[in-house]
Amino acid sequence: MSARPAVLVVAPGDQTYRGYCLEQAAAAYDILLLTDTAPTWEKPFIVDHAIVDLHNTEALVVAGRDLADRHPVAGALTWSEWHLVPTARLATALGLPTSNVVAMEAARNKARARTAFAEHGVPSASAMKATTLLEAGLATMTIGYPVVLKPAAFAGSIGVIRVDRAEDLPAAFEFASAGASQSHEDTSVLIEQYLDGPEVSVECVTFHGDTHVVAVTRKRLAAEPFFEEIGHTVDAADPLLPVVAPIASAAIKALGITDGVQHVEMRLVDGHPHLIEVNGRIGGDLIGYLVHLATGLDLPRIAADIACGTRPALTPTRQQAAGIRMIHPAASGTVSEQKISAPFAVQTPWLRRLQWTSRIGDPLLLPPEGDLFTTRGGYYIVTGHETAEVDQRLDAVADETTLTVGAA
Repeated sequence: MSARPAVLVVAPGDQTYRGYCLEQAAAAYDILLLTDTAPTWEKPFIVDHAIVDLHNTEALVVAGRDLADRHPVAGALTWSEWHLVPTARLATALGLPTSNVVAMEAARNKARARTAFAEHGVPSASAMKATTLLEAGLATMTIGYPVVLKPAAFAGSIGVIRVDRAEDLPAAFEFASAGASQSHEDTSVLIEQYLDGPEVSVECVTFHGDTHVVAVTRKRLAAEPFFEEIGHTVDAADPLLPVVAPIASAAIKALGITDGVQHVEMRLVDGHPHLIEVNGRIGGDLIGYLVHLATGLDLPRIAADIACGTRPALTPTRQQAAGIRMIHPAASGTVSEQKISAPFAVQTPWLRRLQWTSRIGDPLLLPPEGDLFTTRGGYYIVTGHETAEVDQRLDAVADETTLTVGAA
C-alpha cells in the first residue's frame, strides 16, 4: 500500500496540452484515473484506472466508488471544463472536499454567471439569453450593437462571434447555435455587450473561501469577429496583479466557489476590469505550465492539494516570464510543409518547447468553418526576464518557423 494520498482525476485530456497536469499531480499523489478511453500516455503517471462514460454521473460515481474500495481516496479533481459539474457530484457522493455542485453549475453556465455578477456588483457585460433568432434580435434591441454571441455553456471560444449590424445577426446566431448544440448542459445562446479592451485571464487559487491570485495572463487573439486565442504571456511581476485581483476574487465569491484553481477571464475597458467568465479549473493552452515557468508554482499539484483538503503552498520560487504562441496557417488548407530552422532551435536555450500538432497532409480549418480543434498546426514556448523580452522572442521564433498549406 502506497504511503502517498490517492486522488481521483476525471478526464485527463490530451497529452499535448494537459500532459503536464497529470505529471505534476503525480509527483505528489497516487493518481486514480477516470477516463473514457484506455490509458496510453497516462500509464507512467497512474496507479489504477476505470473506463467509464464521463457524461453519465451515476456511472462515474459507481466507478469512483470502485476505485475508492481499492485505494484510500483523499480527493477528486478535473482540469476539464466539460467535467467540472460531474466531478463535483462525484466528490460530494464520496464525501470528499469540493466546491458545491450549484457553484460549479453557475461557473459552467455563462448566463447564470452574469446574473450572479450583477447581483453581487461585479463589473461585467450586460447579457440576455436566447433560444431563437427572434429572441436574439430582441436582446440586441435592449443591449445595442456591437454584441457578442456565444454558447451559454461551452468552452474554447467555440461558437463565439462579434456582430456589429442587424443584417449579420442571422448568420452569427446560426454559428453560435452550432457551437451551443454540442453542450451537454445548455444549448441556448448568450447575447452580451461587447467589451472593448485588451483581454487577460487571472489565475487564482481558492482554499476554504479565501482566494489568492497567483498570475495574470496577457492574451493574444486572432482577428475579430472571432475570439480565437492564439497566444499567452505570463509575467511573475505583472503590474496588473493588484488591479485585477479584487475583481477576480469578487467574481469567484459571487458564484459561491470555495475551493480549487480558477481561470478568470476579463477585459480591461478604459483600464477597468470587466468580467467575461470564471472557469473553475486550470486554464487551457498550457497556461498552467507558463505559470510554472514564470513563478515556480505547480497549479496541478496545488489543485490536487486543495481537492484533498490540504492548504497549498503558494510562495513563488522564481520570478521571470514565459509565453506560448500557436502556429496557425494564413488560410485554411492542407499542410504541405512544417519546419523550424535547425541551427536556431539547437542554439536557442530560451526556446523551451516546440511541438507540431499537425502532420503533412492534415487539413487545417480556420473559423468560421473550423474551431480550436482544427486551426492549430503546433505551438512553441519561450522564457525571458520580463514580458517585453518574451514577446520579442516569440516573434523571433515565428521568423524561424514555417507552416505552409495548400488548397484543401
